[in-house]
Amino acid sequence: MTRQWKLAALAAMVMLVAGCASSSPAPARYTLPEVAGASAAGAEAERQLLLRPPRLAHYLDVEGLVMQVDDITLVEARGHQWAEALGRQLERGLRVRLGERLPDTRVLLDEAGVREPEALSLRLEIDRFQGRHDGVAVIGGQWQLRDDTGRLLAMERLAIEVELDDDGYPALVRALGRGWDRTADELAAAIRQAR
Repeated sequence: MTRQWKLAALAAMVMLVAGCASSSPAPARYTLPEVAGASAAGAEAERQLLLRPPRLAHYLDVEGLVMQVDDITLVEARGHQWAEALGRQLERGLRVRLGERLPDTRVLLDEAGVREPEALSLRLEIDRFQGRHDGVAVIGGQWQLRDDTGRLLAMERLAIEVELDDDGYPALVRALGRGWDRTADELAAAIRQAR
């Protein structure tokens, strides 16, 4: 009888743990907003821009959206996560946005650091891509633009803040998307100037 009681107690504990695990809601998953009506330059484009995948600060290379709750504390949301790796979303979104803003330029992914004749190369390091406790989406980092020989043409800090239209994570993701639009505006202007 004691052995049966132990087996029954063990089965009850397993069911209790399984019930607790299944009762927590699945996390909400987000993607950055798509660029409506964007078109990329085709093979006939006069210029090429090689875009390296953005390097993310370690604390941003996570599943959850990041919130800055005071001047020094960052928290990764457990219930609000990126549907796809943030770095991939930023790279793809920037390629589309730059292609739209630079219609004479074919924007290509430069994963291997291969040099194309007369192609510019753009590198980004992102160390801020988060919400802030005062209702602002923050994007920060640094970018470099180089020519086909590797010579540095321009290098600037990136510092963009966008107010949220509403409370909550969906509003944060939309504000970060608008901030990424502004990032593309700044980069496209710098690329045009460097030519």
